Amino acid sequence: MAISDYLAPGVYVDSDHPDIIAFARETIGDATSDAEKTSRLFRAIRERIRYDPYTISFEPKAYTASELLRTERSYCIPKAVLFCAAARAAGLPARLGFADVKNHLSSQKLLDTLGSDLFAFHGYVEVWVDGTPYKLTPAFNESLCTRFGVAALDFDPAAPADAMLQAFDGAGHKYMEYVADRGFYLDLPLQEILSTFERLYRVRAMTVPTHDEAFGR
Repeated sequence: MAISDYLAPGVYVDSDHPDIIAFARETIGDATSDAEKTSRLFRAIRERIRYDPYTISFEPKAYTASELLRTERSYCIPKAVLFCAAARAAGLPARLGFADVKNHLSSQKLLDTLGSDLFAFHGYVEVWVDGTPYKLTPAFNESLCTRFGVAALDFDPAAPADAMLQAFDGAGHKYMEYVADRGFYLDLPLQEILSTFERLYRVRAMTVPTHDEAFGR
């Protein structure tokens, strides 16, 4: 697979949408380096949309990056889609990555809602910065991290490094644990994700439309 494939728009990662292009340009501003562009996009998406695990939708259009720009709350998968699209719109090669994780500080309400302590298909993004890929997850906004006693993830353009979920909170308690790698995708594998949610969690049975059905093509 060529690196140019990581710049092409997808159905959900609609990096060619005018709103995504405008958002990327406005966010990047006067940044000239790939590292600074990545840092600004990462922080903007991390803070623009507050993390809310109760916003899972079964409507395909809700997972397009351009639709995410109109929301105030979402969870890791859509936020990763938006980050991936914005990065591509800025000329930064990017692809979606997924992993199963356990949040050891989850609220009892969330555990009861899901009926499981496993969070399948946690979404992140792999972005190429000056030819080097970095794994970044803009899921948790700063105010949420403060509540749990952890520093918000960031991407420092002066010292680029992966920014994945923290293993421990500020008090040394187990926080996030990566338990399975689900690989990388150029676009969102929504059918696979929602089918997995149906199997693992207390969610209603669903039939996910095909791309053409969902988007009227």
